[in-house]
Amino acid sequence: MASSRVNGLLIDGHKSRVTGLLAGLTDENTDIKVLSGVICNMHQYMANMWTKMWKTNSEELKSRAMAWRKEPTIHRVDKPSRLDRAHKLGYKAKQGIIVIRTKVGRGGMRKQRPVSGRRPKHLGVVRIKQAESMKLVAQRRVNEKYPNLEVLGSYFLYKDGKNIWYEIILADPSHPSIAKDVEFKKRLKAFAK
Repeated sequence: MASSRVNGLLIDGHKSRVTGLLAGLTDENTDIKVLSGVICNMHQYMANMWTKMWKTNSEELKSRAMAWRKEPTIHRVDKPSRLDRAHKLGYKAKQGIIVIRTKVGRGGMRKQRPVSGRRPKHLGVVRIKQAESMKLVAQRRVNEKYPNLEVLGSYFLYKDGKNIWYEIILADPSHPSIAKDVEFKKRLKAFAK
């Protein structure tokens, strides 16, 4: 693809969509350093939007969370909610790769009070923490439900008072499109020698 030059800024062919935007914003007096903060690629824009939605606790995110609460704990989705994170973790829109949205309960671990015998001074019932993160718990639970698939990665979606939601990307090593893909052969444990 050809590359073009706008006010001294070289734009490759695959980024040519921003040429019109740059042409509209730039003139002889505009500094390119100012424009670098304004113009970013699609994935950075999407990541910034998610961060903004979390910080402002937006109505759209709240309405999505209401729908997620009604879903089962482990739920297969057609496409990832955060496409920027999914692509970084290896997601491709092809057969053999699936995305699972799962919720994990928040809070510390629960332990029963002693039933018989003397009551210890410090019962050891509250403030018990587990050794692994909730993200790893979510990955383990999804991997137990789908034993023939391998986890590529997972990312945080949302949390409320009771639950934390993650999306986990899984790949099927026995699927022909995954088995032929050189990139997945390097990443998956099934192809490790």
